[in-house]
Amino acid sequence: MSDILTGGCLCGDLRWKAHAAPRYMGLCYCADCRKASGSGFIPFMGFDASALAISGRWTVHTLLHADGRAAVRNSCVICGGLVFGGKLGADETLNIYAGSLDDIAQFKPTVALFTRDAPDWVAIPGGLRRFETMPR
Repeated sequence: MSDILTGGCLCGDLRWKAHAAPRYMGLCYCADCRKASGSGFIPFMGFDASALAISGRWTVHTLLHADGRAAVRNSCVICGGLVFGGKLGADETLNIYAGSLDDIAQFKPTVALFTRDAPDWVAIPGGLRRFETMPR
């Protein structure tokens, strides 16, 4: 099966390949994603974990939220590039951060999450389905 999407970190040590299309693509404006990215939002793509092959070295950072949820983010140990979210080998779905795509034109977001937290200086693109928090 050929790769549908590929990507990796800034230095190229941490790489990923997807063998199926993402289940969803979107932008998250929550405070956690803003701080993790150092930007106004994180662009993400959700995949079945079984559709991804991840290689290289990474470090795992887990942030526990007040409601008990855990945000798990994975970054390259060399350049620090943020590449994917979720626990490899444990989670059924993983989020790949769209900035790590080799061909950024393949990112086509359809949703915007936590729009209530979007800074005034960040424009939310038109045409996206908007959610003030996490959809249920």
